[in-house]
Amino acid sequence: MSMKLALRGGTLLLSLIAVVILIRLTGLDAHLDETWIDTYVRGKGMAGILVFVAVGGLCTAIGLPRQLIAFLGGYAFGIAEGTALAVLATLAGCIVSFYYARFLGRDLIAGRFPGKVKRIDGFLAENPFSMTLLIRFLPIGSNLLTNLAAGVTSVPGLPYFAGSAIGYVPQTLIFALIGTGIKVDPAANIALAAGLFALSGVLGVYLYRRNRHGKVLDEDLEEDLGGAGSSTAE
Repeated sequence: MSMKLALRGGTLLLSLIAVVILIRLTGLDAHLDETWIDTYVRGKGMAGILVFVAVGGLCTAIGLPRQLIAFLGGYAFGIAEGTALAVLATLAGCIVSFYYARFLGRDLIAGRFPGKVKRIDGFLAENPFSMTLLIRFLPIGSNLLTNLAAGVTSVPGLPYFAGSAIGYVPQTLIFALIGTGIKVDPAANIALAAGLFALSGVLGVYLYRRNRHGKVLDEDLEEDLGGAGSSTAE
């Protein structure tokens, strides 16, 4: 993975780590009861879960980073439940934006991002499940734009959603782990999350380069990877 790609992929991770450190150093974690997550989600049972999934789904559907939802899931529910619920919320947002583009925004999306739509259609068409999985493993990219572009293509929804759900898990787990660091052992959680993020990023790029079979998903990504878009599996 190139230095430029590593820097781009690590920006969000570092920003959330900085948030955790700032909260701990300033003592704001003692006042988090005033936030909406504590008011409407934590300790509210099934009602809190439904609120989290609904709000998280809506937020990711309109473009809020899915990593932030994972961060909040870790804070609200802990690592295991937080990861599962954040994946569910992100998947809900994925489905909403996908079908918005397919049934309501086709002309708008196709007209504004013709190159992106064409590349995603070509990238996903033959093996939508496995190629969607590759996209989700990458440490960079716009979740919303990918969903909108995929919705405009001929890609069937079910394999796209299944590949997304599984592919969301590694980064969701990592950012949920950071979220748990607000209350419990932040240094260890942050160190582990940073290591896992680097590992998942390297794995994602490796799988992408090995299995894309000469297809180009994103021109900027190919440039960061060394302009290897025209090559076959390595």
